[in-house]
Amino acid sequence: MPYAIRRRIWAALLIVGFFAAWEILCIAMDVSDLVVPRPSQVFATLFDRFPVLVPHIIHTLWTTMIGFVLGVIVGVVIGAAIGTSRTAYDTAYPLLIGFSSIPKVAVVPIFVLWFGAGPVPAVLTALAMCFFPIVVNIATGLATTEPELEDVLKSLGASKMDLLLNVGLPRTMPFFFASLKIAATFAFVGTVLAETVASNKGIGNVMMSASSNFDVPLVFAGLFILAFLGVALYVLFSLIEGRFVGWANRRDDFAST
Repeated sequence: MPYAIRRRIWAALLIVGFFAAWEILCIAMDVSDLVVPRPSQVFATLFDRFPVLVPHIIHTLWTTMIGFVLGVIVGVVIGAAIGTSRTAYDTAYPLLIGFSSIPKVAVVPIFVLWFGAGPVPAVLTALAMCFFPIVVNIATGLATTEPELEDVLKSLGASKMDLLLNVGLPRTMPFFFASLKIAATFAFVGTVLAETVASNKGIGNVMMSASSNFDVPLVFAGLFILAFLGVALYVLFSLIEGRFVGWANRRDDFAST
C-alpha cells in the first residue's frame, strides 16, 4: 500500500480514536453534559436541529466569505505596496502591527456604533482578522525575490510594474496560498466574534443563545460546525495550492521512516 494512503488511513483512525476516547472518558468519569457533552450527544444534537441550524450556517458562511474576499484584496494591495516600496514599508508596517495587536473584541463595539447590528460588523471583523497574515506573506515574498531575476529583466528594459507582474507576484504565490489557509480560519473567528455581540443570526448567535440557556451540547455542535467549515476551506485552498504552485512543494511526505 502506498505511503500516502497509509498515512491518511492512520490519520482517520487517530481522529476516530480521539472521539472514542472522549466518549469513554465522559462515561467513565460520569461527566455532566453541562460541563462537557459526549460526542454522541453533540452529533445527536446536530442531527436533530440541523434543519434549524442551516440558515445560521449559511449566514455565517457567506458573511465570512465576504469579509475574507475583502481581506484578501486589501491584504494583497497593501502587501504589494509594502513589499515594493521602502517608504510604504516604513510608514504602513508599524501602523499595521499596532492595529493587529488590538484585540478585535474591542473593535466590534465600534463597528456596531458606526454601522449598527447586523452582518456589516461581522464582515468588517472578519476582514480585520484575516488581512494581516496576507499582508505579511505577500510583503515577505516580494522582499525575498532573487535580485538576479530582477537584474535580468531590468537589463531588458522592464519597468517596475513588469517586475512586479512577471517576477514579484509569481514568486509570492507559495507565501500567498499559505496565508490564505491561515486567513480563512481567522475570518471565521472574526465573524463568530461579531455574531455573539451584534447579530440575531449566525452560528455565533446560536452559541451565545445556547450558552445562556445552558444547552451545552448545542454550543459544542456550533463548535463542530465551525471546525468543519474551517477544515473544508483549508482543504479547498490546499487543493488549489497544489494545482497552481505544486512546483514549490519539494516533497509530499514527511519523514516516512
